[in-house]
Order: sequence, then structure tokens, then C-alpha cells
Amino acid sequence: MNRIDRLSAILIQLQSKKVVRAIEIAERFEISLRTVYRDIRALEEAGVPIGAEAGVGYFLMEGYNLPPVKFSKEEAGAILMATKLAERFTDRSIQKNLSDALYKIRSALKLEEKDYLESIENNIEVIQLPGQAANSDFPDHFLSDIQSALAQKRVINFDYYSNYTDSFTNRDVEPLSLCYYSRHWHLIGYCRLRNDLRDFRSDRIMKLHTTEKTFDSNVHSDYTGYLDTIMMGSDLQEVQVRFTLEAARYIQEYKFSMGFIEGARKDKFEEMKFMTVDIEIFARWLLQFSDSAQVISPSHLQDKVLDLYERGLASYTQLHDK
Repeated sequence: MNRIDRLSAILIQLQSKKVVRAIEIAERFEISLRTVYRDIRALEEAGVPIGAEAGVGYFLMEGYNLPPVKFSKEEAGAILMATKLAERFTDRSIQKNLSDALYKIRSALKLEEKDYLESIENNIEVIQLPGQAANSDFPDHFLSDIQSALAQKRVINFDYYSNYTDSFTNRDVEPLSLCYYSRHWHLIGYCRLRNDLRDFRSDRIMKLHTTEKTFDSNVHSDYTGYLDTIMMGSDLQEVQVRFTLEAARYIQEYKFSMGFIEGARKDKFEEMKFMTVDIEIFARWLLQFSDSAQVISPSHLQDKVLDLYERGLASYTQLHDK
């Protein structure tokens, strides 16, 4: 990128946030801090009113407006792909807001970019595998509300469904983070009912409303450690399975959704290690490979697979006898 293009991009970056740190600019364009300072000085000399707060960063002075941002066709295509992903991996509230935003973005595109989007739109699709569809029993439309509560540091109240007890409990929660893992969005927050940090799946939340109560998020600055605990999986179980090479090739695209960690080829087999939160679900998935997979560990997974196989065999035997 030449310097003129970089100066224009820095100007757009300054418009994108209230305050932009010099290190953010340096990392984005892979330049030194000294070069950042020179570029900021060049913009100032060109008449751009840039303010600076010592130890914080740079900002555009109030009232300064840039011309409308223009998109290249590649940028427009990237936005289209992000929208396609959002259609599958966010809830209805985000999908509605993103759809409205995309209309506004399209309206600002030149004819060439519009034609480009139309030519590829029907040929880009994110396919949902069976079993990944949203649970229709829950509204799953609160991500926008949670985002707002995060920004305003407001306590939210909702009914939360527990899969273990098959019941709802009402919670007052201080929202701290939204994260996506295991094919679901999760709210990490301080639960005032349990007086501790908790992980809430967004699709199990009902009747959410934002209260007038505020909270100090700095009190829970250690929530990132809680996230690490979740990701490390304090209740995850390690599973090792030996697959035939044919079966190993077959599951290449699906193994990660089951918690695949690593694998190694040994003779005519491939041994794979997984981390799972539910042995029952893993056993039921593994059952389809009963002629081409062997559980190495743990032993209770071996027992579970065998139990499911025997129960299935008994069921089919009864049907055959009838």
C-alpha cells in the first residue's frame, strides 16, 4: 500500500472509533510507531483536525465529517459473505439489523459493485448440517438486547432454561461478554442469584428485559480467567478412538464439531483424540462407525457404545420377531 492510500485508510480508521491508539494503526498497516507519528502529522498539515490524548490515542475533532465511504467490489463481497454467515450463526435480532444495514451499504455502492454482488449472491451459501437447526421452542432473539446491555453496563433479567433439571429459573445477570463456541452464542455474566460467574446459552434465554440497574464491570475483570476455564474444559472428557483410514477420510469435515484435537496415523488406522462434554452424545455419534472404529479410551465410553449397540440390536430383533 502506497502512502497516499495509507493516509486515506488511517483517516477512515480514525472515524471508526472514538479514540484510536497509535499501536492499533501500526499493527493494522504493519508499520512502525515512528511512521504512524509522521502520517498523523501529514494529515494535520493537510488540514485534518486531529486531537491527541497523551497515553490514550488520536481522535477526530467534533464536527469534522468525511465524505461518504466508498467500497471496492472485493470489500462488498466480503460484507456479503459476512452476512451469509450471520444468517446461520446469529439470532433473528442480529439478522434483522444486519439485513437493514446491508440495504444501506448497497445503496452507497457504485453500479459496478452492485452488479458484482448480484452476480455472486446466489452462488454463496452457508449450509447448515442436520441437527444444527435452532431450537424452535425458544425465541432466540435477544443478542441485540444483550449487546446494548453490555455497552450500557445494565443488569438484565431473564428466565433461563436448565437442560439438566428441565425447568426455568429467573436470573438477574451483569453481562460481561458474548462468545460463540460449540455452535451456540453464550452470554458470560455475573449471576446475582448464584453470586458467581456463569455461562448462559443464548438460545435458552426467555423473557429478557434490560433493567435500570447498572454495575461496575471492573469488579469482574477476572471473567477472562473464567472463559479460559470453560475453553480448557474443566468438565471436558478426553476420548481416543482408532478409525480405519476410510472412515477417517469420511469424517474429515465433521470431526471438529465433535471436539477433535489431534490425530496420528498408525499402520492401517488413524488414532484421533477428542474432547467432549457429553459421553452419551459422543457414543451415539460413534455408533454409526461400529464396523470401522474402536474406542481406545475411556472404558466407560466403550461400555456406553456397547450398551447402545446391544439395545439397538434387541429393538430390531423384536421388530423382526413380530
